[in-house]
Amino acid sequence: MKLPILIYLSSFVLLSGPLCAQVPAPAPVQQQPILISGGTAHIGNGQVIDNSALIVEEGKITFAGGSDILPRRDFTGFRRIDATGKHLYPGLIAPATNLGLVDIGAVRATRDYNEVGSINPNVRSIIAYNTDSPVIPTVRSQGILLAQVAPQGGRVPGMSSIVQLDAWNWEDAAYRTDEGIFLNWPRLFSYSWRNRSFSKNEDYAKQIEELRAFFTEAQAYARYAEPARSNLRFEAMKPLFSGERRLYIEAQEAKEITHAVQFAKEMGLSVVIVDGGDAWMVAELLKENDVPVILRETQSLPTRVDADVDQPFKTPAQLHEAGVLFCFSSDGYWQQRNLAFQAGQAVAYGLSYEDALAALTSSTAKILGIDSRTGSLEAGKEANLIICEGDLLDVRSSKVEMALIQGREVNLDNQQKALYRKFKAKYQE
Repeated sequence: MKLPILIYLSSFVLLSGPLCAQVPAPAPVQQQPILISGGTAHIGNGQVIDNSALIVEEGKITFAGGSDILPRRDFTGFRRIDATGKHLYPGLIAPATNLGLVDIGAVRATRDYNEVGSINPNVRSIIAYNTDSPVIPTVRSQGILLAQVAPQGGRVPGMSSIVQLDAWNWEDAAYRTDEGIFLNWPRLFSYSWRNRSFSKNEDYAKQIEELRAFFTEAQAYARYAEPARSNLRFEAMKPLFSGERRLYIEAQEAKEITHAVQFAKEMGLSVVIVDGGDAWMVAELLKENDVPVILRETQSLPTRVDADVDQPFKTPAQLHEAGVLFCFSSDGYWQQRNLAFQAGQAVAYGLSYEDALAALTSSTAKILGIDSRTGSLEAGKEANLIICEGDLLDVRSSKVEMALIQGREVNLDNQQKALYRKFKAKYQE
């Protein structure tokens, strides 16, 4: 058989596996009011309510408190859910991810997160978001109910958007569109896998000056209400300078973070540091300039050879102690299913349990600018919540039993659960 045919057949086998699986249909709009009582509610703002009661009506939380102060009203027609012995949490939010933009990393045809060119602020990740990705149900079953999908590649890959993970199409999924622009800050050093060594980026200063020139031009363009000639890239940058859109800068080392913060301050931009491996070293600078951090994996090796081997585990507690607003994230797409356990790792290294939960929910919502709608179990906010048997942050006991997105009960089945049931039945015969 000829090589091209072999490659074609191999690709077909890879694609036919996960992509042929049926993704559960999105839930319909909430029709019946819900009363959830008896559980331990972790509000997401540090407050914990034992023997709690939550009322959900028309997709929103209308009451959240103790069962002993439940309003006196007629609950006829309510769906009653007994959560005794279980825990209630706000739905988790996965920031800075390419979830829904890629299905199989090894197959180019399923990767839709990287546009041609280096500077593409006008690229919109939302229109490439695939609600039928078989990865989404797997992530959702671990309590991830919202995500910030972001493009990758190049210097300025484009705009991120926030989606809810139970929708027919990207229009239905859109929770907040085009809310930020991502910027990959130049690296001081690069690593060669072939040579197994680091090399200094001799063009670092030049690359920063190129960025400064582009941002300066965009800033000048933004001053014109009606420019003579429209420029799509500069049009996308306009909301950055008016404060309507945030700049998310991917930077890891302390010097890179420092330079990025100074750059944003010079340009008058609202900025968030993404990755922030060395953020603990410049926590005072971040606090002083009110710069939040979207941390990458805590379950990883340190970014520098002279750091403590457990430095990534300690970084969240150090940032919290310094008063820096931060949240947890995971690089990639299917990796989001382990997001809660990243926070659990940090709890063992000095971060309080409720602060770790906030860094998955309310703090994330605040950084992304959606805290008025979601992120905590409070009256008036949308009913994005999960009911869990066991500790959500503990890989051994966590078992998400129920999830609501805007009051709609989400199907938590997924391909991996189906495979488990299939082969469990086989070996039971």
